Amino acid sequence: MQRLSGFSVSRARDVKNALLFNSFHTQHTFSTAAAESTQESSVGRKFASYTIFKGKAALQAYPILPKFCTTSSGFSRMEKNGVVMLVFWPAIGTRKYDWEKKQYFALSPTEVGSLVSLGPSDSCEFFHDPSMKSSAEGQIKKSLTIAPANGQSGYYANLSVMNNLTKTNERLTVAITKAEFSVLRTACSYVLPHIMGWDQVIGQEKQTQPKPGVDRPHPEFEWSR
Repeated sequence: MQRLSGFSVSRARDVKNALLFNSFHTQHTFSTAAAESTQESSVGRKFASYTIFKGKAALQAYPILPKFCTTSSGFSRMEKNGVVMLVFWPAIGTRKYDWEKKQYFALSPTEVGSLVSLGPSDSCEFFHDPSMKSSAEGQIKKSLTIAPANGQSGYYANLSVMNNLTKTNERLTVAITKAEFSVLRTACSYVLPHIMGWDQVIGQEKQTQPKPGVDRPHPEFEWSR
């Protein structure tokens, strides 16, 4: 699979700026369960993603940390799991992509586990309904399939979005090489305990645990040797 360079996005000539703009507005904002707007301060925040550009579409992945809340007793508990957000957007020409037609798919911790455990000949499929348990349930259905490419040269990530409201059915496919999938797998394995909030729990315990005391000999011990 040939790599592309020097890409441009519709209405945005600089892809790097477009990706940064997207991260700024979507981090802690989008999920496939609900699209919630937040007003958290972005001062000092850091954003990082992994993006794969291909001829028919592009794929971006980045982590969203879990949300914690403080209980009446003063303890913090996890209110919402974090996710690994996947963003697909279609190509509209040679080295050009339409960022306004992006589609989101949030991988839960269990779905991340399915992805990182894929073997060379394995595949996995996930189904999401962004409006589940609401009056609009079933209006939008998303399906993500990750399947091995022919000759075990990598994988194909296929996203299908059926929208009964707009009467559309979009399909986006991104070919992922072995090297690209290795990066994606390693990154997801690393971030898994973070989106579960376990790193914050362990880090907090380390801070609250008393430091082991140093067994110092009595000053007279040196003279009595």
